[in-house]
Amino acid sequence: MRFLNRIPTWAALCLVLPFASESLAQTRRGPDGPTPVGVVTTAEEDVPRTVTLPGRAIAYQQTAIRPQVGGEILEIVYDPGRPVRAGDVLFRIDPETLAAALAAAEASVAGAEASLTQAQNTVTRYRRLEGSGVSAVDRANAEVALKQAEADLAAARAARDAAQLSLDRTAILSPLDGMADVPQVSVGDLVTANQSEALTTITQLDPIYVDVSESSARLMRSRTGGSAGQLIRTGAVQTRLTLETGEEYQGEGRLVSPGIAVSPTTGTVPIRLRFDNPDLRILPGQFLRVQMTLGSTRAVLVPQRATSRASDGTLTAFVVRDGRAQQVVLSEQGSYRNNWIVTQGISPGEQLILDGLDDLRAGTEVAPVPVQIDAQGVVREIAAPGPAADTPAAPAVPAGTD
Repeated sequence: MRFLNRIPTWAALCLVLPFASESLAQTRRGPDGPTPVGVVTTAEEDVPRTVTLPGRAIAYQQTAIRPQVGGEILEIVYDPGRPVRAGDVLFRIDPETLAAALAAAEASVAGAEASLTQAQNTVTRYRRLEGSGVSAVDRANAEVALKQAEADLAAARAARDAAQLSLDRTAILSPLDGMADVPQVSVGDLVTANQSEALTTITQLDPIYVDVSESSARLMRSRTGGSAGQLIRTGAVQTRLTLETGEEYQGEGRLVSPGIAVSPTTGTVPIRLRFDNPDLRILPGQFLRVQMTLGSTRAVLVPQRATSRASDGTLTAFVVRDGRAQQVVLSEQGSYRNNWIVTQGISPGEQLILDGLDDLRAGTEVAPVPVQIDAQGVVREIAAPGPAADTPAAPAVPAGTD
């Protein structure tokens, strides 16, 4: 015993290490032993049924401004890129020609009124003198002339109203609230009534539409699942929007127009959503990602890293059954937080192989090791609780100590 006490620490370690190495080697898999694999126990839970679709922003309202009368552009009143209100003046056309036409129309009205007064007086006089020098034929002709004078006055008044309307239209107004685009004409340009080229465009950006297209087959499966009770409706369809920068838009959309027809070329159904856009962060033409939550479903969440997909699209995974790895075919209905939403192929409580999948084959004897995925997405072994965890480590021995 005294001899052993005199053995240096490094020599004692040399005596112990071969036995320790042999002990560790015994815990490792031998050539014919089971293969250690990391497993997680599956569980059924309520999973939001969501679909992510590409979308494109569409203006809520947009109108091209064209002149309704011809003439020379006298003034451009608005500031491009600034908000305008319905009824605001955008352009002014030189009114001189149309003002002269209105004056002529008013003169025609005055002449027609004078002719009508004369015709009325003639009829009144002929009626009084009928039988004493005025024949019935004369009276009838006078009454016809009166009707003609009334018609002429009505036509003159209509022409005057049209001339007044044309003069009013020399001030081109905005038909809606929105943002005015850059003018496509300059002061002094000649324009014609209802020309094909627009003077500018007014766009209403708040709210704004987002159009998406959903596969008709997937839409039909969702409706069938709702009817069969597989999809639990939670009220209105919830929608969220992701901008081109990857930033999530702070605002929830509303379903405006569900599709009622399938495109014969793409096999998709158009769907229109509406989002409030008070800060004008969404502009027409932008491409966006729309996440729609249709409801919830009872399903098993299978981490995507534990699965593989064959060339024909079949989704498979490995589970532990009777101490051996067994490959199962999964039926999924979308994804949720890097997990497949699996409705068939695996049952709650089964051990899903998550780690050790390299070169793993069906029928291989395996030794399940409980693991978990941490917040960084790394698979870590779950430490088994025991008294060893509470045992303090032996103090380090300083180098050169006997």
